[in-house]
Amino acid sequence: MKKSVKGVLIFLLVLTGLFTPSDHVSAEDGSALERVQDEGVLVVGTSADFPPFEFYAEVDGERQVVGMDMMIAQKIADDLGVELEIKDIGFDSLLPALEARNVDVVIAGMTPTEKRRESVDFSEIYFKTFQNIMIRTEDQEVYTSLESLKGLRIGAQSSSLQEGLVDQIDDAEIMSLTNLSDLLLALKTNRIEAIVMQGPNAEAHAGSDEDLFTFVGEFEMEDDDAGSAVAFRQGEDSLVEAVNQSLAEIEEQNLTEDYLVVAGEYMAQGDEESGFVSDYWRYFWDGTKITLLISAVAVFFGLILGAILALMRLSKRFLFRALATAYIEFVRGTPMLIQVMFIYFASGMFFNLPALTAGIIAVSLNSGAYIAEIIRSGLNSVNKGQEEAARSLGMSKNDALRHIIFPQALKNIWPALGNEFITIIKESSIVSVIGVGELIFQTRVVRSISFQGILPLFITMLIYFTLTFSLTKLLNYYEGRMNHD
Repeated sequence: MKKSVKGVLIFLLVLTGLFTPSDHVSAEDGSALERVQDEGVLVVGTSADFPPFEFYAEVDGERQVVGMDMMIAQKIADDLGVELEIKDIGFDSLLPALEARNVDVVIAGMTPTEKRRESVDFSEIYFKTFQNIMIRTEDQEVYTSLESLKGLRIGAQSSSLQEGLVDQIDDAEIMSLTNLSDLLLALKTNRIEAIVMQGPNAEAHAGSDEDLFTFVGEFEMEDDDAGSAVAFRQGEDSLVEAVNQSLAEIEEQNLTEDYLVVAGEYMAQGDEESGFVSDYWRYFWDGTKITLLISAVAVFFGLILGAILALMRLSKRFLFRALATAYIEFVRGTPMLIQVMFIYFASGMFFNLPALTAGIIAVSLNSGAYIAEIIRSGLNSVNKGQEEAARSLGMSKNDALRHIIFPQALKNIWPALGNEFITIIKESSIVSVIGVGELIFQTRVVRSISFQGILPLFITMLIYFTLTFSLTKLLNYYEGRMNHD
């Protein structure tokens, strides 16, 4: 038993690449600039729902993250003589990803506030900006200033500068959401009355949606709060200096104006729509494939892990029972969202673990705990006389378990296992928080580039229903077969 548990765990770790040591080292162990150049790649973290700074577009038939910030990132990578790799992560997870070494720098229209400077370093300001108020077009005569928004519910992106600016609106009730598309949908469905947004981003959305109107908010701001900068881990002075040199060239040549023009051209592509489904079906298809991949792998490893844990809980050895019980209770007692984020960000301190692999590991480990209890209850439901009869016929304990006990238990636990498989399909959406391109992640992308709020959600609901309904029918078929055996 002990050898089987150890063997499966080693197999899981080797398969997912967890034993591959990370190439990332701390700045104290050497020059951060040399590290990036030795690796030959600059990993940039961003949140690609922020046109015209970072958003998705089709470039030569290939889906890419584009925008002014991404062109700045490409300029920096070219100056360093390395390739550019972009990781799209939720805005409020960017700094944790940076500190956990999942990315080298963050370029996401981020403002270098004093609070952020306590945990990360920043480059020089590369873009001076302004802050806007976004409202419904029908309310443009009602809400004309900060004073007119007194006591109302105001939206802002989580962990953003704008979230803090809401405090300057008297008696305002704040709604903080990670995704700007969700905030815009909340605005259009009357859940909030206004959104505090960065000026160019607000103008981009208002220019693409006639139901939205924006105006400049008269906020009191420090000089550093009026611009965007690149974020670094603390102590990586050599990399900061190199990036500042590139930013100085950009400012000297006034390249940000050219970058904004190109970004506007990419945004204009979205206006040339032939039909929503024909334009965006590939996003939904790619997301569905990743969702099915995560679910299938998680079910496979979850079954293996669950079976091992169930046998450990039924073991007569106290150590095995204690370890299995502790694992199951801990996993079932903590949210999967926290488990996914912990595995991804914590692994970044030691291992180069891709987001997809981290997501699969987290879902598998979580599912294994629930499957273990399902299998254990099924085994306990079989009359103990069955095992005694098998042993009296000369069968070993393992043979009795495999040929007599488990087949009967499987009939009892099949409906519960089926429910767990369906749950995995739906809960795999949680991995979108670390930038895995599954169905929910792709839905967010479609909403940001199409400026559509409800239609992408409706299509995603239909896809999930089709997947779960089809799986339900398949499981019911095999359940019927087992009942007739």
